Amino acid sequence: MTEPEELHPDDVQHHLREVQELLARQKVVEDLVHRQDMPRHELVESLVHKQHEAGLRAKLESLHPADIAYILEALPRDERLYVWDLVKAERDGEILLEVSDAVRESLIETMAPEELKAAAESLDADELADLAPDLPPEVIQDVFQSLDSEGREQLRTAMSYPEDSVGALMDFDMVTVRDDVTLEVVLRYLRRFDELPDHTDKLFVVDREDHLKGILTLESLLINDPELEVGDVMRAETVISFTPEDEADEAAQAFERYDLVSAPVVDGEKRVIGRLTVADVVDFIREESEAEILSHAGLREEEDIFASVWSSVKNRWAWLAINLVTAFIASRVIGAFEGSIEKLVALAALMPIVAGIGGNSGNQTITMIVRAIAMGQVEQSAMNRLLKKELGVALFNGLVWGSLLGVLAWWLYGNAELGVVMTAAMTLNLLLAASAGVLIPMIRIRLGADPALGSSVLITALTDSGGFFIFLGLATLFLL
Repeated sequence: MTEPEELHPDDVQHHLREVQELLARQKVVEDLVHRQDMPRHELVESLVHKQHEAGLRAKLESLHPADIAYILEALPRDERLYVWDLVKAERDGEILLEVSDAVRESLIETMAPEELKAAAESLDADELADLAPDLPPEVIQDVFQSLDSEGREQLRTAMSYPEDSVGALMDFDMVTVRDDVTLEVVLRYLRRFDELPDHTDKLFVVDREDHLKGILTLESLLINDPELEVGDVMRAETVISFTPEDEADEAAQAFERYDLVSAPVVDGEKRVIGRLTVADVVDFIREESEAEILSHAGLREEEDIFASVWSSVKNRWAWLAINLVTAFIASRVIGAFEGSIEKLVALAALMPIVAGIGGNSGNQTITMIVRAIAMGQVEQSAMNRLLKKELGVALFNGLVWGSLLGVLAWWLYGNAELGVVMTAAMTLNLLLAASAGVLIPMIRIRLGADPALGSSVLITALTDSGGFFIFLGLATLFLL
């Protein structure tokens, strides 16, 4: 009996290196063969090419779709498309679901409508709904027509909900049972399945109209007397369920809080219409986390690391333009105090410290606030309380670290008044950073905008210009 293959988190890196080595070896060997002058040169070249292709195909066939997706994302565009052509057609749909949006777009561009249709038809309705926005309308129409009436209704339902709702994440593959049958009947019913839906830890107990009455965990099914009825052992109280209109991030928090593996999704009349699984929730959390990291830097969307120059420029230019404007403003602030800097050169050396510490402090504050908003822990009514708290933290840090920098400035330049100005400027800029760190995301969310989008760019711009103005302004007033 063969031992099951043991998987490790770093296996995907190993697979990537193997594919890269196979591609590199193929290029080197085929280049050598191409340069050789030999009988039947074209035949030899073709045989060598097919041999390497066979090795790559065999490697890809042994990999999980998620691992192939990772490899495709890590390869330059020409190698990516070559490897993609070697993947078996029946696996295209699964892999397209796993790759990032940007890479998915580059793969779909190379596929014929017939290939796209075949890939889409291999997916369930909820999976197809995820892929549909990236497919050409004529392909979606053909796939829709090929579905049975139940599949069409499920696809229409899945596509009708907003991207960040439970309805967009739920799947329709689930097991329901009645409460008036015995556990033995349920066990016989389950044995008729080739396999249970992924992440099945409970069965949903419904009546004849599919209204949710409770849940039957697999544990209860297995440890209780088979002669008992489902209604005797099911859990009817404190059943956690969701509606399709619920916010996906709230559902994710519930999964984390209650350690859920799956949960029913019900309509307004408490009829079970689908289920939410931990796999769906983990995917949503990962996508939200990646989007938040990108938005902090002012990036509008995920970017293919090997995308064309023009695609990357389009994704990055907007906030760079804003940053350019704010940098120009900061330079004008410095320019307004050129006379002061000429008279006291120490100001030029010290002013970046004030601006840099202020930017760091502001980013700390804004990160905490954005995270709290994402976790649903902050309401608009809490803004004043948060502002007071962050101002208190900034005042303490400003006085402590500002005093330390003031003493260092006094020691370095032998000017006690310069040390006092340094302390005051540091404190005032940290207070400015704290105010901006609270107000920027809170105001953006009140206006219906993403509180994280470009937040680090905005806070850095404000603390730079503000820090220069405060420090140079105080120095001009009290030192010159």
